[in-house]
Amino acid sequence: MNEYWIVTDNRTGRVIANCGDINDAIMLVSFDTYYRSYRRHRFLVDQVIDISFTTDKQLSGQLGLPIGKVNTLKPHKIRLPEGQQQPVKV
Repeated sequence: MNEYWIVTDNRTGRVIANCGDINDAIMLVSFDTYYRSYRRHRFLVDQVIDISFTTDKQLSGQLGLPIGKVNTLKPHKIRLPEGQQQPVKV
């Protein structure tokens, strides 16, 4: 169980701070004792259950398909053709 303290402004209900230590909350309230208050907030941490299982890493539709071909690119076909026009002078 974890807990922290919430310091609020009594006039507006606005949260001023969330403190992890009660001494910090008391210090913030002591700055303006008539208009500030603090309260403790607790929350329960849920249990974590680890489940391990083994399964085939392939998708269900991929089980019956043959291995596909990988197309490799030729380095001389990747290049753009050389420019045949006159250069622009600025």
